[in-house]
Amino acid sequence: MTSANPTSIRRFTSLLAERGIELSSVQVWRLVTQTPERLSLPVLAALCDILDVTPTDLIATRAENVAPRRTAASGGADIVDLANTIRPKRARITPDS
Repeated sequence: MTSANPTSIRRFTSLLAERGIELSSVQVWRLVTQTPERLSLPVLAALCDILDVTPTDLIATRAENVAPRRTAASGGADIVDLANTIRPKRARITPDS
């Protein structure tokens, strides 16, 4: 949908408005011509209804390998137990003389 003319933008804006989505013509133009960074679920639902597609048809996903996170239970030697190493000093309150 990268080739959008003003007529199609107006038509798309009216189709969204019929479904309760109020966007400016600039917002609709950006939605049609660019890849949005964020998209609310009501707008996604309206787009799917207008285009007669499912969200998986509109959204491309990719899986990435992520390194597992280290936890304290994994036996890391560089983990310091603050309860045993840092102790607060007891305050001494003395009456004013």
